Amino acid sequence: MQDIFPGWSGGSFCSYFFGLIWVFLLSFMVERLSHTKFIKQGTNHVVAGLLQTLMYATRVALAYLVMLAVMSFNVGVLLASVGGYAVGFLVYGSRAFRKADFIQYEESSDIPPLNC
Repeated sequence: MQDIFPGWSGGSFCSYFFGLIWVFLLSFMVERLSHTKFIKQGTNHVVAGLLQTLMYATRVALAYLVMLAVMSFNVGVLLASVGGYAVGFLVYGSRAFRKADFIQYEESSDIPPLNC
């Protein structure tokens, strides 16, 4: 069977390690965009809608890049992506670092959650 992504692991351990860090950061950023409110209250509705659309498109693009990396069928890449999503959720989506428990999800994010 031929590799889907030939040369993914690079020529050295160092390049492979940096690839894993890159996948981790991409998945972490997907969670950051999924759980963060960037648009200020009182922003023009058209501007807010355009910003939401841009943020949504960016999040989807990053998520697809992570998916393509996982399709390399490399266990290290899979673990790096799951780790990035998990750490991102811990920091931005869980109650561990939330200031108030009564904040609803809809109020804490500008874009809808990712659907699996």
